[in-house]
Amino acid sequence: MIGKICGIIYVLSFLFGCLTGNIDQLGGAVIDGASNAVTLTLELMGMMCLWSGVMRVAEVSGVVEKMSKLMSPILRVLFPDACKKNNGLGEIAASISANVFGIGNAATPLAVCAMEKLQENNDNKDVASNDMIMFAVLGTASFDIFPTTLIALRRAVNSQNPFEIIVPVWICSFFTAAVGVLLVKGFCAFSRK
Repeated sequence: MIGKICGIIYVLSFLFGCLTGNIDQLGGAVIDGASNAVTLTLELMGMMCLWSGVMRVAEVSGVVEKMSKLMSPILRVLFPDACKKNNGLGEIAASISANVFGIGNAATPLAVCAMEKLQENNDNKDVASNDMIMFAVLGTASFDIFPTTLIALRRAVNSQNPFEIIVPVWICSFFTAAVGVLLVKGFCAFSRK
C-alpha cells in the first residue's frame, strides 16, 4: 500500500513539475533530499549505537536487574502474569527504561526480547496476552524524561533551541501513557466479563 501511495506522489510531482516549468527545482529537491536523508541517518545511527551500547553495559553490569527490582511495584500492577511467573520482568524494565530516556531505537531489541519472554508466559499462543498488550501500549505511548532521539533530530536540522520541547514532551507523553494504561486495564477488565 505504501509503495502505491509513494508511486502516486512521485508521478504527481513529476507531472506538476513539468506542467509548471519547475522540473529543475524538482530535480534539485530530489538530489538534496537524498543527500540530507543519508546525513540524517548517519547522525541518528551514532545516537542509536551510543545508547544501545549503554543499555547493553547496563544489562551486563546488573543495572537492569536493579531497575527491575526498583520498578517492581509498578511492574506488578501493569504486568501481573509476568510477576506471577517471574519471567521477563528484567527485559520489560530495560525496555521501559530505554523508552523513558527517549532512546526508543535502542529499546527495540530489548522490546523484542521482552515480548518473547511474555510469549513464553502466554497460555494461548495464538492470542496476545493482556501483559503483551500492555507492553505494546507502553512501548508506543511511553513517558519520556529525556527525548534524546527527538533532540538529536532537532539538532540535525539546526534548531536554535533543541531542548525547548522537553516540558511539552513530558506533559504529552505522561498523558498518553496514562490514558493507554487506563484503556488497556479497562478493556482487560471488560474482556474478563
